[in-house]
Amino acid sequence: MHSNLPTELAKPAQRALERAGYLQLEQFTKLSEVEVMKLHGMGPKALEQIRRALNDRGLSFVKGS
Repeated sequence: MHSNLPTELAKPAQRALERAGYLQLEQFTKLSEVEVMKLHGMGPKALEQIRRALNDRGLSFVKGS
């Protein structure tokens, strides 16, 4: 399956998301930011890049944890 994650994501963040099975932005609409930040390799910058990509598509993370 082809990924539609932001291409500017750092390699550690890309690997963390791949290992967890997250390749499509739409998958993040079922996750909270807290859950994504728990992945080893994810940082605030990567989270912001995903948030911005979601917003560009009219999508968002789930609220809460």
